[in-house]
Amino acid sequence: MKIQIGMFAVLGMLLTPFAARAGQATVILDVHHASCVLCGPIVKSTLAHIKGVSGVSVSQADGNADVMATVTYDDAQTSPAAMIKATTGRGYPAEISKPTNG
Repeated sequence: MKIQIGMFAVLGMLLTPFAARAGQATVILDVHHASCVLCGPIVKSTLAHIKGVSGVSVSQADGNADVMATVTYDDAQTSPAAMIKATTGRGYPAEISKPTNG
């Protein structure tokens, strides 16, 4: 009995790093060519329909016709690459936002 409990404890410790990696994450995407009134809602809807996405907010288009999409998601179910693929497929190429210095 003690051996079984010990084996479960060791197994639990080994699996903990895998469980800790999965969870909620946030990414900010720069989405291009989204200047029209309907573009922001299309981008938002596209991202919201991806399995694992729990929240999306989209900024107003800037002078370059780009929007910033802030996406909260379960990283065990989806990834920024899947989000970029989805928006690009709808005609809005995207990339992960790079932090600005200043």
